[in-house]
Amino acid sequence: MIIINLKPMPSRSSNALPETSAYYFSSLASWHLTSHPHMWRPPTDVYETEDKYVVIVEIAGMDEENFSVTLDQNMLTISGERPGTMERKSFHQMEIYFGEFVTEVELPSPVDANRCVAEYTQGFLWVSLPKTTPKNIIIHEEE
Repeated sequence: MIIINLKPMPSRSSNALPETSAYYFSSLASWHLTSHPHMWRPPTDVYETEDKYVVIVEIAGMDEENFSVTLDQNMLTISGERPGTMERKSFHQMEIYFGEFVTEVELPSPVDANRCVAEYTQGFLWVSLPKTTPKNIIIHEEE
């Protein structure tokens, strides 16, 4: 079973940058600055349905306990380590990454953290993040 760790929403001033491992700045170009330059990023798809966001990470050759899935406000972070072989080899071509990896997905709107689920099957990690529904607030008139 994969456990999704939820981080509480910290209180901070409006001048502070988000306390995540990546910062996103937008201007003419989008730059993704990360504090994990030695890690690789597996292929990741993100799509949206009417009621949820779905994140799919292609990461074959792992076990469920090798993943860490964390939801911190609107930032989903999936990290882990794919083991490599210790056998010495002389590669002619090397395209399969191993070692530590991280992928971060910024969600465009709030999700229901208590209903998020993750499943690893046939080399793909599927994370389902149900959207929250806005609550209507009833306005009462004073008599």
